[in-house]
Amino acid sequence: MTAVRPTVALAYHSGYGHTAVIAEAVARGAAAAGAEVVTIAVDTITEEQWAQLDAADAIVFGSPTYMGTASGAFHVFAEATSKRWFSDSWKDKVAAGFTNSASKSGDKAGTLFFFQTLAAQHGMSWVNLGLKPGWNATTASEDDLNRLGFSNGAAASSPADAGPEAVHKSDIATAEHLGDRVARHTAVVLAGRAALAG
Repeated sequence: MTAVRPTVALAYHSGYGHTAVIAEAVARGAAAAGAEVVTIAVDTITEEQWAQLDAADAIVFGSPTYMGTASGAFHVFAEATSKRWFSDSWKDKVAAGFTNSASKSGDKAGTLFFFQTLAAQHGMSWVNLGLKPGWNATTASEDDLNRLGFSNGAAASSPADAGPEAVHKSDIATAEHLGDRVARHTAVVLAGRAALAG
């Protein structure tokens, strides 16, 4: 990493703890890549935490997928970001996303697309997962990174009748990869801006 240390904020909701496990993995990956990390549960967000999002260089959105989109709690947060939209407060920040559902597909793409649209409305730059699909050949394994084969963000599948400890290790590792990728990409963006300003 460069000497530029980005701040990566995670704005997420977790209904039953599974998505929180993924959020923690994204945070670990970003911190290991040199970022300062702030995690914010959007269903209990405070004014101080809104200010932390405004100050962050990157925001990673996260939510479980319910009925093909982000949770209601995340939607409430997303609508509240309209105050930032009016002032372009998040314009040109880096963005990314992650989600979890019980089913392997679970229509998780709908949630990731929702995050991408939210980021685009704010004028943010989206960072994708940057991994080829795993677990898609006879020689592949369920333990492959990106075992669920999503490209635009990190996705996890957790049994509906099991607790957060049941989050698959591959999905945790994939989320760590996303955090690392966001931190490194954001550092490059910051270094480039500094070079252009100099």
